[in-house]
Amino acid sequence: MKWGVVLFFLVSVSACWSKTDPDSRQEAEYYVAAYAQHYHVPVEFVRAVIEQESGWQRCAVSPKGAVGLMQLMPGTAARLNVRNRCDINQNVSGGVRYLAWLINKFHGDLRLAAAAYYVGERVIAAHGLQYANPDVVTYVASIRERVERQKRFRSASVRRTPRRTR
Repeated sequence: MKWGVVLFFLVSVSACWSKTDPDSRQEAEYYVAAYAQHYHVPVEFVRAVIEQESGWQRCAVSPKGAVGLMQLMPGTAARLNVRNRCDINQNVSGGVRYLAWLINKFHGDLRLAAAAYYVGERVIAAHGLQYANPDVVTYVASIRERVERQKRFRSASVRRTPRRTR
């Protein structure tokens, strides 16, 4: 491995360890809401994937080479025309388009879409719910819990909103 590659990797990894920038989070939330609505993907699902994948770190880098909020692999990013995986707009746009494609491919089953996002659509297309890899099962359960937590929070927030009287 060349030293330049090692240095780039170390700089990228150190960016992962930094706290989430509030301005980046606000920008990400904007694009999450916009693209989720545009591509008809539940916004809670997109948020859950981002929280699970990157913890809202805009340029997170995984040991396997996935990058950005939605942890796009190089091949997936290229397929989605995402040129800069650390760019919040491009990353979220590509990630949500990919989720929409997976949801469509698996006929609206968010469990299969989440599993395919994690392990790849070919494996899930071949095995469906019979694919019982413990890491995938844990991932899908985590996504589901995050979605449910957001729905409970939103529901509780709506109930606590005071009513206006005239």
